[in-house]
Amino acid sequence: MSEQRFDVWASGAAYERYMGRWSRAVAKKFTTWLDRPAGLRWLDVGCGTGVLSAVVSTLCRPRVVLGIDRSEAFVSTARATCPPPACFLLGDAMALPVRDAEWDVAVSGLTLNFLPDPATAVARMARAVRPGGLVAAYVWDYAGKMDFLRRFWAAVTAADPSAAALDEGRRFPVCRPEPLRAMWADAGLVDVAATSIEVPTVFAGFADLWEPFLAGQGPAPGYVAALSAQERDRLRDAFDAAVPRRADGSIALTARAWGVSGRTPG
Repeated sequence: MSEQRFDVWASGAAYERYMGRWSRAVAKKFTTWLDRPAGLRWLDVGCGTGVLSAVVSTLCRPRVVLGIDRSEAFVSTARATCPPPACFLLGDAMALPVRDAEWDVAVSGLTLNFLPDPATAVARMARAVRPGGLVAAYVWDYAGKMDFLRRFWAAVTAADPSAAALDEGRRFPVCRPEPLRAMWADAGLVDVAATSIEVPTVFAGFADLWEPFLAGQGPAPGYVAALSAQERDRLRDAFDAAVPRRADGSIALTARAWGVSGRTPG
């Protein structure tokens, strides 16, 4: 079974319900950690629906933000929802349509692990940044404290051990501090640092947690979409039984991302 067949990115609204609402909180903490001055030129590689670009536009007072993504649906959502000075282009992170040394900061949010060659993508981000500029990214801690996905895949593999290879925790070993730091160093970046970014993920009830998994956006929802109705119902019930509840029925979990940054020499 091919893992990539479940990596579907075709609906901005569905992605927002599934992951965008949590990635926005991470983006705010990430940009605060970077602590860049106003008036800079930012490049957002694999911008998706524009979550990180919007946060940079609002919090960092940039001169310009250019978001690039290969999903036409996501770029359309970003253009419709992000404030200026953000603008967006269809493009591939593996062949960035920008000049070398043109940007002050290149960032990427929750994208690197989905690229065919993350190390090459980081090197190309570095090439786009001026000497002394910053290259930074963040990815989910899929194998660790990404609580709702960890509980989801535990329920999946309990019912179907053959699905273990689809678990993002196994698929994306790059999503840990040590591999991220190594990639940044291999790209020739200096002053490399990594950080843990944790945000609460509070769901109103199980329906609020489960329903985004039915929209088919991303690896886990893509897996759910491929199940028969009977298999889907069994997974729903097992997942339901695996999550803790507060007295009011809400479900309070935690999501962690790993951030990494480094400067271009010069």
